[in-house]
Amino acid sequence: MQGGRGVSDSDSFIEEVTEEVRRDRLFGYMRRYGWIAILAILLLVGGAAWNEWQKAQARDAAQALGDSIVAALALDERAARAQALSEITVPNPSAQAVLDLLAASEAASESPEEAAKRLMAMAEREGTDPVYRQIATLKAVTLPGSGLDVDTRRTLMEGLARSGGLVRLLAEEQLGLIDLETGDKTAALDRMMQIVADAEATAGLRRRATQVIVALGAEPPETARIDQSGAAASQ
Repeated sequence: MQGGRGVSDSDSFIEEVTEEVRRDRLFGYMRRYGWIAILAILLLVGGAAWNEWQKAQARDAAQALGDSIVAALALDERAARAQALSEITVPNPSAQAVLDLLAASEAASESPEEAAKRLMAMAEREGTDPVYRQIATLKAVTLPGSGLDVDTRRTLMEGLARSGGLVRLLAEEQLGLIDLETGDKTAALDRMMQIVADAEATAGLRRRATQVIVALGAEPPETARIDQSGAAASQ
């Protein structure tokens, strides 16, 4: 029994010593490397505070920009609205593109050539999002009195039609109208027929293309007739 107790006491002593060694090592590591843990905590806390500050700054900047745009659009005269929009400072190319589109819309009725120039400059500016490029190009071409000649408009619209973007079919519509403008009724009719048959065409676009087809004395495709009958029934 005493031998057993001696072995048990010995094992217990060894465990205590081992545990003590582990604690000594742990405290030694903490004394040696504890500053890393403290620094990590400080970095985490500081990083969280910095992120919150950045978010607050972004919210304040977005609100200030929105207030400036609303104030500009609230002016009575179109020219004054366009001028006020032009003077707003923005933080990134996307915000600048939105401002340019708004300013061009305000200036379009009185100075369509200037509006078209602004839109084209925006479309060619480095850093502008492709979607805004396409919208600006399409809007410039469709402005009455833009000053853009037929060949330039055709080239721009052919580029958009080939791009496969959101404005592809709208560019096709403009190409059809350019065909009509230049006297090529056959090409215009073919293009409008293709638009009506395209699965991605909206109801409004199909309706406009169908009207051109009918005006040219042709029979619209079955798809267009179904769309028009459905629209009439809903009315």
